[in-house]
Amino acid sequence: MPLEKRAFSRRAVYVISVAAELAGVHPQTLRIYERKGLVDPARTMGGSRRYSEHDIEQLRRIQELTNAGLNLEGVRRVIELEAEVEHLRQELAQARLEGREEVERTHRQYRRELVPLRQLPMPWQGGRNRTRQG
Repeated sequence: MPLEKRAFSRRAVYVISVAAELAGVHPQTLRIYERKGLVDPARTMGGSRRYSEHDIEQLRRIQELTNAGLNLEGVRRVIELEAEVEHLRQELAQARLEGREEVERTHRQYRRELVPLRQLPMPWQGGRNRTRQG
């Protein structure tokens, strides 16, 4: 996701009633989810909750998992594991990129060190030194 879109999706703009409607739950359910640590909305200076697009996506995922039969602790664990998997995928992608770059760097180094066969000197053979004919 592009940086601008990611920043927009994290901007907390929805009040609890709108967030609840967008997620298809009751506002009290959002308070329960917050108490259980499943969602962490931003707060205004006055203490009102504000939900972002990312929070709404998270709420929809929670609903999906609870509708599949998981309790809130199971949902918390699944979300935690999904975040860990995503982190590991990003690490793996970075390691693959670094590996490819290192292989390319090594191949460039080999190309610099290679000398065409015609330019190789002949090894010393007795009393005279001969050059190769190409």
